[in-house]
Amino acid sequence: MQPRVTAILVAPGGAASLDRTLDGLSRQTRPPEALVVVDTGGPSSPASRLALSGAATLTSAPAGSTLAAAVAHALKAVGPAPAGSEGDEWLWILGEDNAPEDAALEELLATVEVAPSVAVAGPKLMRWDEPGVIAEFGETMTRFGASVALVAGELDQAQHDVQADVLGVAAGGMLVRRSVWQALGGFDPGLPHIDASLDFSTRARLAGHRVVLVPSARVLSKGHPEDFGRSEGGHARRSRLRRAAQLHRRLVYAPALALPFHWLSLVPLAILRSVWHLLAKNPGAAVGEFRTAFSTAFGGSHVSAARTNLARSKKLRWSAIRPLRATVAQLRERRAGERDALLAGAEDAAVARASFVGAGGLWVAVLAAIVGVVAFFRLLDSPAVTGGGLLPVSTTLGSLWHSVGYGWHEIGTGFVGPSDPFAGVVAVLGTLTPWSPSTGIVLFYLAALPLSAVGAWLAARRLTERHWVPAVAALVYSVSPPVLAALQTGHLGAAVTHVAVPFLVLAVVSSHRSWAAGATASILFAVVAASTPSLIPALVIGWLAAIATRPRGTHRMLGIPLPAVALFVPLVIAQASRGTWWAVFADPGVPTRSASASPLQLALGSPETGLNGWTDLVARIGITGGTMAILIVLAMVPLGILAAVSVFAPSRGRAVACLAVALLGYGTAVASTHFDISGVGSTTTGVWAGSGLTLYFAGLVGAASVSLDRIPRFTPPAGLLLGVVGVAASVPLIIATFVGAGTVVPSSGRILSAYVTAEAVAKPDVGTLVLSPQPDGSLAVSLQRGQGETLDQQSTLDATQQRLSSTTRDLTVLAGNLVSRSGFDPKTDLRELGVGFVLLQAAPGDGPGDDLEQRAGEALDSNALFLPVGDTTSGQLWRYSDATERTTATRSDGPLRPLILTIWAIVFGSALLLAIPTTPRRRRSRPGKPEAEQPATTFDEERDD
Repeated sequence: MQPRVTAILVAPGGAASLDRTLDGLSRQTRPPEALVVVDTGGPSSPASRLALSGAATLTSAPAGSTLAAAVAHALKAVGPAPAGSEGDEWLWILGEDNAPEDAALEELLATVEVAPSVAVAGPKLMRWDEPGVIAEFGETMTRFGASVALVAGELDQAQHDVQADVLGVAAGGMLVRRSVWQALGGFDPGLPHIDASLDFSTRARLAGHRVVLVPSARVLSKGHPEDFGRSEGGHARRSRLRRAAQLHRRLVYAPALALPFHWLSLVPLAILRSVWHLLAKNPGAAVGEFRTAFSTAFGGSHVSAARTNLARSKKLRWSAIRPLRATVAQLRERRAGERDALLAGAEDAAVARASFVGAGGLWVAVLAAIVGVVAFFRLLDSPAVTGGGLLPVSTTLGSLWHSVGYGWHEIGTGFVGPSDPFAGVVAVLGTLTPWSPSTGIVLFYLAALPLSAVGAWLAARRLTERHWVPAVAALVYSVSPPVLAALQTGHLGAAVTHVAVPFLVLAVVSSHRSWAAGATASILFAVVAASTPSLIPALVIGWLAAIATRPRGTHRMLGIPLPAVALFVPLVIAQASRGTWWAVFADPGVPTRSASASPLQLALGSPETGLNGWTDLVARIGITGGTMAILIVLAMVPLGILAAVSVFAPSRGRAVACLAVALLGYGTAVASTHFDISGVGSTTTGVWAGSGLTLYFAGLVGAASVSLDRIPRFTPPAGLLLGVVGVAASVPLIIATFVGAGTVVPSSGRILSAYVTAEAVAKPDVGTLVLSPQPDGSLAVSLQRGQGETLDQQSTLDATQQRLSSTTRDLTVLAGNLVSRSGFDPKTDLRELGVGFVLLQAAPGDGPGDDLEQRAGEALDSNALFLPVGDTTSGQLWRYSDATERTTATRSDGPLRPLILTIWAIVFGSALLLAIPTTPRRRRSRPGKPEAEQPATTFDEERDD
């Protein structure tokens, strides 16, 4: 009997390809007996205006109907099969963008007529705009249920025409026996978007029928029929839909005893797979993992009906289809092919980049390292550093990391609140040497200059083509005054920023095309913001400018500030709640006094008065400060001229960007001198200007590099002059640091005296009242617990507080009475505060402070409650004879600590996973080398989703 074919064409709203598909149907060498066009787009769709004739039928399904619902609606429209034709009634399912070639149906019928066991036959789907390329040819699944296209995206050379029996075929162009369709219940309603045809084919196989491919039947395909001609919506959406379909089929196919275990594994697997997606630079799919896991676990209303339908039609065991599943070898071969295709598409760089070793980058880094070792030679055998804004850090990693996040801060009289974000940076540096965390700070001091050189060299190489220019830029930047002044005065955060800025610039420049670069930029953005909060406005402006200039990469760059936002939100809320939101920009670490430089001095690169030490150095030989200022101006002339003329070079865009960075940095430095935020004794001090000067110098050096790279004449002499005067400008800072004139000095790691430290071993909560005479004759007082305050315990919440708490007020009253002769009885306050020692530090120089120190020492000597211990390295020490344990409430970190740490772990963990490079990177060509000797492509290219 002649088989009867009913073609079902599903046409959604806006079906732009419908005419081509209908034309293909009209030219079939073996036309179908009936055609049903199912309009699912509503009254305004193109299908609703079709004029069909003959055996064709136009019917409308509810808008938004799935493919399964549309086919079911079509079968209702055509009615039951004619009597006696059930076995020879066939359904040919097409989407509006599945245009069959002339002999497609004839070839399909020729195959099924000679093989009665075949119930489903699929054509070779070809690309709509590239008819010679296979869009899809057969489907299968892995042992874990993931769907896999057997062939996709390959040029058709008949290399796969030997395939016949397969596990599944695509829905587009599928020819299925109507009786089998009805027996199996059609497509699963729980799979409206992906894998509906694969699931149906699998059930047909388990019911004892064959599913085959017909390579001679070709159908042009523009997209998946389940999508109804809609845009795929990107890789993230396709990944989410495929995962949802896989989880649905897993619950449907699982044995009854295994079903609870599969259900319980949905969320844990989502977590593990999200980590993998981040490593694979596919962050969009990570969110979809949780969405599909929860929707499948709590919204899988079709699972029960699908399991019942499968059990009713299933006649064979799952082992019957095992040979048709994808094997590990096939998957490995497929991944290798995809990788080869990706590598083949990676283009060589148009211009060969400078070699780090051959172009002088390594030698500049070595020179910077030598300068660092010479300048800080006194620190080589020291386990810690102190002075200026520095203190040793906690002696154990547990104590070090306990200072991070939110909790009890043992500083002053103690308080519960968020930590400074910089505490995390200190904790990371301390973790580098877990046996002695303070040694990590010493290692950073020695490595800061060479690391700055490496970062500057890499950033300059990105801006230039001449091989020697990055070496000059690295030399000038690595020994520039901002970093040396920061290291000399103990501004650790500013030094960390100086090292991180070139790497941040490099990552931001590449973030528009690389998830790894964007994630790296987000981490470096957070490090710079945490180390120098005063640069946050400049960082935000730079981030917005980067997005504006590279709008196509916006989706990769939007998340750059997120880690920094997560770090600062608790601190911003705490500062805003007490009306001091601007205190967020205070420098982290120990507050120190600094003499603010004038705008002219800042323009010359000096963050403090004294022209980077030149004034003091030349005063001994009779040269005045004004004369020295003129000489410094002349020294800065080469850098300034080269930066200024860069706007006239061909690479004007790069030059303008560099000069904008310099302007932002200089503006930040000038503004910093006008904000007195942190308290130091009886006075306040402003934000250190050296942080802004780091950006200022980075921009100037970058702009000068552009000039050296593009100006055709006199560039080698100009580069040599720039390098010489750039190093010479920092000579006084290097000398001052070498001879120990700076404020940073070696330390044994002990904050208080050995006597107090020994006592703190037995009584970790013992308090030491530290009295510090100030130059103006006032008295600063602090209460330190145990072995003393450490760098990781410092908090800008304490340094910027404008009102005294009741406990702090009592502390100041107690200190004032102890240093004077009065009838005040301090026993109650000493007992409540847990004070065991009183330490009187030396006054800074002669004057009122020295007089106060003498009077305070006499008052404490005459007080019978205190026993003199003697002079120590920290000052004069007295022991309180009636010291007892503190009677105040026990310390508590509060309920917010776990929440904040969890959020930080998620944010930074995700960024770190994304930052790990795992995808192919285009190779860099080497001039003068044949292709066979060129370097192999490594991993850097990523999907643009």
